Amino acid sequence: MNGDEVRAKHSEFLFPATINYYAEPIAVDHALGCTVYDTEGRPYLDFFGGILTVSMGHCEPRINAAIHAQVDKLQHISSLYPTEPTVRLAERLSATAPGGPMQSFFVGTGTEADEMAVMLAMCHTGNSELIALRNSYSGRSMLAQTLTAHSNWRVLPTQIPGIKHAHAPYCYRCDLGLKYPSCDMACARDIEKLIQYTTTGSIAGMLAEPVQGVGGFMVPPKEYFQVAAEIVRNYGGLFISDEVQTGFGRTGTHMWGIQHFGVEPDIMTMAKGIANGLPAANCMARPEIARSIPRLTISTFGANPIPMAAANAVMDVIEAEDIPARSARLGDVLHQGLLALQQRFPANIGDVRGLGLMQAIEIVVDETAGDRTPEVALTGRIFEQAKAVGLLLGKGGRFGNVFRIAPPMLIEEHELERGLALFEQALEAAGAR
Repeated sequence: MNGDEVRAKHSEFLFPATINYYAEPIAVDHALGCTVYDTEGRPYLDFFGGILTVSMGHCEPRINAAIHAQVDKLQHISSLYPTEPTVRLAERLSATAPGGPMQSFFVGTGTEADEMAVMLAMCHTGNSELIALRNSYSGRSMLAQTLTAHSNWRVLPTQIPGIKHAHAPYCYRCDLGLKYPSCDMACARDIEKLIQYTTTGSIAGMLAEPVQGVGGFMVPPKEYFQVAAEIVRNYGGLFISDEVQTGFGRTGTHMWGIQHFGVEPDIMTMAKGIANGLPAANCMARPEIARSIPRLTISTFGANPIPMAAANAVMDVIEAEDIPARSARLGDVLHQGLLALQQRFPANIGDVRGLGLMQAIEIVVDETAGDRTPEVALTGRIFEQAKAVGLLLGKGGRFGNVFRIAPPMLIEEHELERGLALFEQALEAAGAR
């Protein structure tokens, strides 16, 4: 099929809610490394990695070899049976856990991993109320939509009770109108009042992304999670780090995003980049917490041998290429390039932020005049112009005015520089100032 046929059949046979990027969506045919090709053979430099899911690179040969070998050996057996790829991966992930060994429960999606983490926290503590953050995103289920604090992603008004949303540490748009560091972490300290005024006073825990993904790659101050986690634990709760987007070296220097903030989580969730694009996710917890579930549980597609083999190959690549250090080095190149673009377009690029290869810019009406109103129309024009010059970007933020840049982590420096040049072309063509 050509692109027009693919787009027509998508409109006819898929739910209308299955959103696509771009006014004329790209019908993707194949990809390799950091380049995606449409059905007509046009190349696009992928600066978003399938929502941070193609962690190493499209069709990465070492990972594909592991997938091919596993397909011919064992395709499916469910979590009712132990397999070598599963136990090997669980052991390797445990060795990376901040604060000591952890046990794993493998599932198919980040939504399921977050669901398991919340259930586990409730079982372990005996409490049922949980803290999440405004501006966060946790997935598609009813519980995940309740944890998500974005009205755009909430389909139904009826949600799961007991979820309370704290102020996000969004310094560029502080809910409290304060400035860091003179704010003294007021947004984190307010969690105590949230617990005292809106809960029974005993909570199951707090689930938070170290760097908010859909929220626009918002990076908290260094001490935010130290303050927040201490309050949560003082009220009987566990701290859950949602590493669905920040894990596997993405944020640079460390394997996990939370390690930038000096906090050891009680439970961790991860998905997306775990298997370089294959469906896999994991909820990992300290052993005394993992044993808290009082009933039997399974996952039909969790621990499927094929994504487990892919995930082990991802771990091999992380070790061979020292991905955390690589992401830190290339992330600095990307960040400095975005700061240069901010100097080139000072009115409309209001903020540049990120960690490692997880960087963002926020588009506003006129930063030079102090007007941080989200410039949504300009964002849309830049987005389309980037496609036109062959660059794929992600979008996010509460108002859809944040560009999220998270290329495969095996990207080369010259590809980053080319992407930045293409981004500059798109900004100029769209009329950014």
